[in-house]
Amino acid sequence: MRLFVLLFLLSMSVIANEKPNFIVIIADDLGWNDLGCYGNKGIRTPNLDKLAVQGLKFNNGFLTISSCSPSRCSIMTGMYPHNTRAPNLHDPLPADKVTIGGYLKKAGYYTASVGKWHLGDNVLDQYDLVTDTRPAGSELWIDTLQKRPKDKPFFMWFASHDAHRPWQATKGKHAIAKPHTHDEVTVPPYFPDTPEVREDLVQYYDEIHRLDDYTGQVLTELKKQGISDNTMVVFISDNGRAFPNAKTRVIDSGIKTPFLVHWPKALQKAEDRNQLVSAIDILPTFLELAGLAIPAEVQGKSFSSMLENPQAKTQDYIFAEHNWHDYKAHERMVRSLDYIYIKNSFPELNANPPADGLRSPTYQVMPKLNAEGKLSDKQRDCFVLPRPATELYNVINDPFSFENLANDERYSAKAREMKDVLKKWCQETGDVLRTNAKEDGFDRKTGKRLKKQ
Repeated sequence: MRLFVLLFLLSMSVIANEKPNFIVIIADDLGWNDLGCYGNKGIRTPNLDKLAVQGLKFNNGFLTISSCSPSRCSIMTGMYPHNTRAPNLHDPLPADKVTIGGYLKKAGYYTASVGKWHLGDNVLDQYDLVTDTRPAGSELWIDTLQKRPKDKPFFMWFASHDAHRPWQATKGKHAIAKPHTHDEVTVPPYFPDTPEVREDLVQYYDEIHRLDDYTGQVLTELKKQGISDNTMVVFISDNGRAFPNAKTRVIDSGIKTPFLVHWPKALQKAEDRNQLVSAIDILPTFLELAGLAIPAEVQGKSFSSMLENPQAKTQDYIFAEHNWHDYKAHERMVRSLDYIYIKNSFPELNANPPADGLRSPTYQVMPKLNAEGKLSDKQRDCFVLPRPATELYNVINDPFSFENLANDERYSAKAREMKDVLKKWCQETGDVLRTNAKEDGFDRKTGKRLKKQ
């Protein structure tokens, strides 16, 4: 395997000092299957669909947490959230943590972050340029590409605010030309199918379409500058959609991500990869392809061998966590290709969405329907109390994680196996339940901020 990687690096002319450029385009609160290329036939994402058919589409790409800022800190450092020391929402990344930009800047790269930052102020000096723009967060992507130093390779972190609430894609000068309609929406089975829910999803789709348009502009600009072949573009999300049973959850609706890789120089044909890959693998992959050593503290694994070799595999399991995001939480998850196992330290707390999801039109119709007995068991997830302390799901037969098999004797051996894998990971990464876990910052029923005691 090592020989293959070395030959691959040589073929990319890294040793010949033609270092690749890197761009990460990261969406905000985008569900993994809310793109045309991942099966959503109603949403209009022609540029991302084209990116998928011109490169690699990972069908089993995952995040380490389903929460905005800790997810970004994790991706940027190649470390699990509890190891970044920024595991909770709005925790700033400590100054001693080195990001993708920090490693590459030291190696002579021009580094820029344009759009949503969300990492705090301690690591700003690891970038030549940090600019946060709104409403989309994408307005200066092309300008940044055009004004970059032309004598350096570059890394750019293009972070959209789409598709984060509040919805803005049909307002102002950055509005999309053709909004989606209720008929184009696919309502997931864990939502009630009401006009309010469909309208909420319509506006969510519109934000994704705007992000798709900006992605297309980036790909066009790379071609104009003649650097598309030598620029690796990775498209991912930071967590699942900001709806109930998605964002902040450690099932697939929360931590599975679209994961697209476009690099014409290395990827000559469109292919899918079904192997497991984690967002923390991006940093070591970039470092390896840039000819740099991967520091010992980096916990991700380079997926460079998977770019050309369909049989290559880097890991048998991926791991994720849920810490404070508006509400007290501590969950740990391990996932194989077939199963999800979850340990929940606070089963006495319900699985309500984060505050923005709680205030959403989708959630607002649910308590009334629940009180009237009009929600199915599949739609009552956020109202269940107590919650199970352990969960086991067969994601092949049950992709939405509806049927908990943790107490089913037929799956007792699988539950023990997954439990042992998770326990070992917690021990190896120094993950323990903090007795001083942060308490709720918002009301669990209204989403209103609680007064500090």
